[in-house]
Amino acid sequence: MSIVLQGSTSGSVTLQEPAIAGTTVLDLPAVSGTIITTGSSGQSIPKAALPTGSVLQVVSSIITSAASTTGTSYVATNVLASITPTSASSKILILSSIWCSASATAQNTVLTLYRGGTDIVGTSYGLGSIYSGAGGVEGMIGSCWLDSPNTTSSTTYTFYVRRADAAGTATAGSSARTSQITLMEIAA
Repeated sequence: MSIVLQGSTSGSVTLQEPAIAGTTVLDLPAVSGTIITTGSSGQSIPKAALPTGSVLQVVSSIITSAASTTGTSYVATNVLASITPTSASSKILILSSIWCSASATAQNTVLTLYRGGTDIVGTSYGLGSIYSGAGGVEGMIGSCWLDSPNTTSSTTYTFYVRRADAAGTATAGSSARTSQITLMEIAA
């Protein structure tokens, strides 16, 4: 048997029982609110209704260019991506894989991560480094960093590179190989 609820001004809502044997129980919440439905075109669960730890959005950039320095101070690379958090309490998970090289013997190429103009890693060897032993070397530096930007404004994350010691050139990114940065907004 169906139950028909008349709308407050017009129309109606019909509660239809399933065509199955046995008893089915639908527990309604003991609080006021809206019941979220799925399955129809144009309907979705609002981001604010998702539980803590849910991925709210993903932004990814593929980079096929390089930035180099012969100095020991950080310089910006082309490895960057921007995201606009939907909530100030959200966390941003930054995943990356970046081709780097060190051109000289006994040289460290170091990467760090900036949010806007601020180094959010803050250690002398950043998120990672590659070391050149007996000549030049190149390889992938992978990293994972969780940030709390506390904003709903567009936020740019950029990798910076520097030479840590010895002479030579520190390079992040490559025109021959792909580097990537992925930003994931996580509900807090």
